[in-house]
Amino acid sequence: MASKRILVTGATGFIGSYLVRYLLQSGHTNIRCTRQPNSSLALLKDAADQVEWVNADLLNLMEMEDAMQGVQQVYHCAAVVSFHEKDNQRMRSINAEGTANIVNLALDFGIEKLVHVSSIAAIGRKPNDPNIDERTAWKNDDWNSPYGISKHQAEMEIWRGVAEGLNAAIVNPANVLGSGFWQGRTSTGQIFHQIWKGLRFHPQGGTGFVDVRDVVRFMVQLMESDSSGERYILSAENLPFKKVFDEIAAVLGVKPPSIAVTPFIRETAWRVAWLASKFTGKPAFITKQTARSSARTFFYDNRKSLAAFPFQYTPISQTIQETGAQFLRSAKHGFEPDVLAF
Repeated sequence: MASKRILVTGATGFIGSYLVRYLLQSGHTNIRCTRQPNSSLALLKDAADQVEWVNADLLNLMEMEDAMQGVQQVYHCAAVVSFHEKDNQRMRSINAEGTANIVNLALDFGIEKLVHVSSIAAIGRKPNDPNIDERTAWKNDDWNSPYGISKHQAEMEIWRGVAEGLNAAIVNPANVLGSGFWQGRTSTGQIFHQIWKGLRFHPQGGTGFVDVRDVVRFMVQLMESDSSGERYILSAENLPFKKVFDEIAAVLGVKPPSIAVTPFIRETAWRVAWLASKFTGKPAFITKQTARSSARTFFYDNRKSLAAFPFQYTPISQTIQETGAQFLRSAKHGFEPDVLAF
């Protein structure tokens, strides 16, 4: 097992960095990772020199061909995650076209298996039923974010590959919690930072949450399993945003957000944040897409993932406790990025 050559795309990102660490701890020694020349290795730190790095853009076929040489297993984690309109075109190109390139090369090189990281945003929603599982059909609707659309399009490329003979499977993580970058990036670390600074408002909706370590554990088990042509929702618990925010505040020792976001506040907040971003040049913490999605409640069914093979989820309260403790330590050192131990 350890001798197989593994390719990880998006290895410097949140999920990708945890995956690389877990693969190394599991005994894998032949790991190749793609990166952009300017991407930060902060989440890998001591582990960065234990893998082979190649500079490769998902949209550059020649670079990706070089990255795929001799590879047997591919974990496709690379994606643009953004809820800002200025990133929409780039996000669709990388998430959809980039995945198409991965699928085509995987077919050409005859790789053994591909595990693709998607999102619950790529799963359909039923207007009058908040319960969602892997069979919930995608529907074109105004509430689909550009990010969700791009990940749905990426999944369509995976299913095309499966139809053409590719051995592939998909994971659809819920909102992924864990230590990482605390500032300036689209990650859950921002939530801890905002609550620590004194966030006053909380959304009224709810959704699924999952520990980042559980996501990568499942991915590795999925790669080594016989499962093919399947997708799996990865969600430990369905929780109200209010409960999650309160638990984070308690761990950080600050007051919890106490003002429920009404429709008026919601629509005002994202406009104010947008205007402020124009003056500061910094990305808005809340956008129209995130504001409106946080007002909805959807329950994600994890029974298929639990039945796939022996697997247990980490309680979200434990994830919050461990992440909060690391945040407080990082706050004393300039908010240095950090990672949870397996």
